[in-house]
Amino acid sequence: MTTREQNELITRTGPGTPGGEMMRRYWLPVGIGADLTAGSGPMPVRLLSENLVLFRDESGKVGLLQRNCPHRRTDLSFGRIEDGGLRCLYHGWLWDVKGNCLEQPAEPPESTYKDKVKALSYPCVERGGLIFTYMGKGEPPVFPMFSCYDAPASHRWVMRSILHCNYLQGLEGNIDPAHLSYLHRPMGRIDERNVPGSSKSADMYYAEDRRPHLDLEDTDYGIRIFSIRRAENDRQYVRVTNFILPCSAAIVGNEGRVNEGYSMHWHVPIDDTHHFRYDLVHNRVREMDHAKYNARFGNHTGPDGTTARVLTNRYLQDRTAMQTENFTGMGPSFNVHDAFAVESMGPISDRENENLATTDRIIVRARRQLLEAVKDVSDGKEPRGVTRDPAASDCSHMVVVSEVLPKSIDYKNAWKSRVVARTAAE
Repeated sequence: MTTREQNELITRTGPGTPGGEMMRRYWLPVGIGADLTAGSGPMPVRLLSENLVLFRDESGKVGLLQRNCPHRRTDLSFGRIEDGGLRCLYHGWLWDVKGNCLEQPAEPPESTYKDKVKALSYPCVERGGLIFTYMGKGEPPVFPMFSCYDAPASHRWVMRSILHCNYLQGLEGNIDPAHLSYLHRPMGRIDERNVPGSSKSADMYYAEDRRPHLDLEDTDYGIRIFSIRRAENDRQYVRVTNFILPCSAAIVGNEGRVNEGYSMHWHVPIDDTHHFRYDLVHNRVREMDHAKYNARFGNHTGPDGTTARVLTNRYLQDRTAMQTENFTGMGPSFNVHDAFAVESMGPISDRENENLATTDRIIVRARRQLLEAVKDVSDGKEPRGVTRDPAASDCSHMVVVSEVLPKSIDYKNAWKSRVVARTAAE
């Protein structure tokens, strides 16, 4: 059981909280690069209960600053992007991406006051179409390079949505293999892609074997998750996914054909009762059909992260569709199913009243790792997944697998051959 005190530690992420200090030791997504085009305005964002402004200057550099101008607290997200920075509309003070004040045009010409005033700023990097920031103290750690970041724009697709609950609820849904046999189950085959080594799709295996064998192992980035289901001819369907501290998961995605790619999902706290979900889908081998993704998810998630199916309209659940289409009767979007499952728990799930079972062993271990990370930070140590060694940026050992294999193959070693094969191909 997770106690009330433990739940507070890992769900409260505002400034000054133990969980917030832990979260601020990692690189977190704060935006989508394509949203900041030439000529676009600055964007108000809220992250870890801090009000910030995200912008791209005229040279293409991205900045993340405190939203209220240090002068008289006017909202900088209404400002002008010009002359090398972000200019406040109230008195024209100009700020660069590092929070330096470049101009105070109403001050006397001889004034050096601009050199004594600084805006709170956080460093940013762009990887895989996303903008990441580091909100911790001191120099940022090494940025972990997962293979999906190397995909060119034609081979990747990114999306942002908003969930009205604590980040941990959304995260735990992505590292829970058992729910695939229920929450997302169609009433017939919908995935036309065969699992490598089989003539069946993954959704067929989820439906046929609803009691997967679950296993796990700790890694330097979090947890490697094994989900094993029965397959035909005395074989096994092996699914390997990953929990990546502090708030992301790498899972089998829509580009999983012949293990060509995978999806990464981040659940990033806006505040303690809302969070952003960022999805990055990629394909290492072939260009992706962006129109297909835009059509599939655009019907459910708009550019502002909202969806037509929400808790207040009960996700437009159709009881007839529950018999003919899918298990939930909430339409075909997995994102909507996930939103129902985690938002209906309430703003912050009351974990001390849960009744955890054997299928929750991965959830239990992930919570323990988060608690360990909180303690490490409070003890002045680097938490799991944070390193200052540039040589440790290579995360090629984080592998996603979806394949039918003979039972004679040790499923815990199946991912290793994927690393060798990918390295040889490159």
